[in-house]
Amino acid sequence: MPRNTLTQDQIVRAAVELLDAEGLEGLNMRALGKRLDSAATAVYWHVKNKDNLVLLAADHVWSELAQPDLNPADWRTAAVTMATDLYQMFTQHPWLVQAFAAHVLYGEGKSRHDDHSLAVYEAAGFTADQADQAAAAVFTYVLGNAAGAAATASLTRRLNQDGATAEKQLQDAMAKAQAIAMHYPRLRARLETPAATDYAASPDKTFELGLQALLDGLERQLAPQPR
Repeated sequence: MPRNTLTQDQIVRAAVELLDAEGLEGLNMRALGKRLDSAATAVYWHVKNKDNLVLLAADHVWSELAQPDLNPADWRTAAVTMATDLYQMFTQHPWLVQAFAAHVLYGEGKSRHDDHSLAVYEAAGFTADQADQAAAAVFTYVLGNAAGAAATASLTRRLNQDGATAEKQLQDAMAKAQAIAMHYPRLRARLETPAATDYAASPDKTFELGLQALLDGLERQLAPQPR
């Protein structure tokens, strides 16, 4: 595709697809040009470099997040919705979690989301400083939980690429981890149950439980303090 028929939006959308499939390590202008049926030089005409492309792709994904209505009487519903949507975004696009370690992510989409997140907590009655802290605490919790899913996605991609050798390495590593865990009574009790098929897996509803506990703690800040 000649450079004058390409648009930045086309390039960014293709980059998101490539990142979802190959991760940060699989993103390069040659692979992107091939996906667009275009020369890599045509891509550079619209995008400065790989780092700039990662920023644009991240902000494109961020811009797709919804903004729940603000309801001071039910601010937790909006907070849970935003946190859950953010978690789903990270798990559907696990390269975003990787990107936080190597890039300062910013853009219109992220700013729009961050501003609305602050508005949710301010509508609940938090002061500006408290809203900053609350939004940051929830964001950090979501990102931390998504890190496991991102690592699993990266490992799965490597297994699909490397085939039987990587699969055997994973099985060996899990067997060794389980053998060590069997020396500890609480881990052993869980591993000996029929449901214990994956030593590294988190229990069901872990994200939801932790989020509610975090919001419970934040909500206590709104209660009148005893004199």
